[in-house]
Amino acid sequence: MVLNHWTQLAVSTSISLRPLQVVGWRLERREFEYERNGTVVLFAGLNVHEGGVAGWVTDSTRSENFVTFLWDLMDQTPAHLDLHCIEDNLAAHGTPEVQELLEYNPRMHLHYTPTHSSWLNQVELFFSILERRLLRRGKFADAHDLAGRIIGFIKDYNRRAVPFRWTYDSRPLKVA
Repeated sequence: MVLNHWTQLAVSTSISLRPLQVVGWRLERREFEYERNGTVVLFAGLNVHEGGVAGWVTDSTRSENFVTFLWDLMDQTPAHLDLHCIEDNLAAHGTPEVQELLEYNPRMHLHYTPTHSSWLNQVELFFSILERRLLRRGKFADAHDLAGRIIGFIKDYNRRAVPFRWTYDSRPLKVA
């Protein structure tokens, strides 16, 4: 089983201080002022073969949270399959706790992407969908409300998930 890019997404809950208005033919405008009501961290992984997303919302990017998430993934992975996780360079991904987990469980393999190459990770496509459909115009009362809505979104997304068809034919890109 290959799960692409286990990472985190920190998002803020916010309440706009001024309501959005649509006036005549003008596009909707967003007020820049907001009240920050907390943040949550989303550890998420994309199953590149089936398109489903495994997500775990927590309060921080601490290594203990990341290890708990990895154990959760191993529990969901059939015993006859290895789990390959493509990681970004978050500090929590290389701690002694993570190394201990890898030594204890030889079926788990972490692969790291180069710095500044998040565009290579297919789970970033899911993060873009999450941002556009839920977070961008969302209003959340607090971090607990936000976490619940994110998990609800992931469950709904997984009901109709399909793998991303992501291709590149190795021809050099041209400047427009």
